[in-house]
Amino acid sequence: MTDARALRVTQHGGPEVLAVQTVDVPEPGPGQVRVRVEAAGLNFIDVYLREGIYPGPTPVTSCMEGAGVVESIGADAEVAVGSRVAWAMATGAAAELAVVPAASVVPVPDGVTSQQAAAAMLQGMTAHYLTTSTYAVQPGDAVLVHAAAGGVGQWLVQVCTAAGATVIATAGSAEKLAIARELGAAHTLDYTAYGSPAELAEAVREASGGDGVAVAYDGVGKATFDASLASMRRRGMLALFGGSSGQVPPFDLQRLNAAGSVFVTRPSLGHYLADRHELLWRAGEVFQTIQSGQVRLQIGGTFALEDAAAAYRALEGRATTGKLIFQI
Repeated sequence: MTDARALRVTQHGGPEVLAVQTVDVPEPGPGQVRVRVEAAGLNFIDVYLREGIYPGPTPVTSCMEGAGVVESIGADAEVAVGSRVAWAMATGAAAELAVVPAASVVPVPDGVTSQQAAAAMLQGMTAHYLTTSTYAVQPGDAVLVHAAAGGVGQWLVQVCTAAGATVIATAGSAEKLAIARELGAAHTLDYTAYGSPAELAEAVREASGGDGVAVAYDGVGKATFDASLASMRRRGMLALFGGSSGQVPPFDLQRLNAAGSVFVTRPSLGHYLADRHELLWRAGEVFQTIQSGQVRLQIGGTFALEDAAAAYRALEGRATTGKLIFQI
């Protein structure tokens, strides 16, 4: 056992349940690696886990993505000590040391920093599966991206623009809309300026040329779902991949028929990482977009573990742009 500082969720609740504590970190077991963490990424899934929306035990160390240097390995772990790695979908990244399944870590290439790797794993791979597998964006598609200045939103705007799509971006301030335009959005809409979901949807349809959008990427949820549904073209795809404003309440499926035989899916990254081959493919392409400059990765804030409550409040208040990182 080795002592290490860790950001702990002591019980389910608000940011006040977070505490930095010293914990015992075991030696890695078979198929595990122990990583000296350099950076950890903060995401809305960490909010859901802290609140208990996604059930899980407490106390638990926060954050599900990180990057650092392998310090030791267990039996059968095919990872070299001293190698730079990153991972996602494994709890416990917000700590000085983390024991992670070897099958979950990916090599970080030269030219990508630990901060960038920690910032890219979950949000970058989310954008990757959304645009390649949930709905494969095509040249000429009209695409709606909500929260376009947020972490996933910035990835989506850039990736969809590079694919030849026309991106219609929404955000809640002039500053955020300017970021979306800078990243390639063809149309930007301040969703707070519209009195109803129908009015916002009308503006989206007008921006799309009248037919509606081929796909809506909606990580906001409750506040934008009705507008997203009303913005779809016939047989379009609404990908509801998050709920930063709250979870969408149950609704009558007949609404999908009335909207034009629209498809709605509630995907999550874990279901798009079926095996190690898929993980390496998605992570590799994400890192390649950073190396090539196709995606400009914005770190919206860097926090110490002791400032975790402030980081969570900033994220939950939708007051941030880009990615929030814990520097370990």
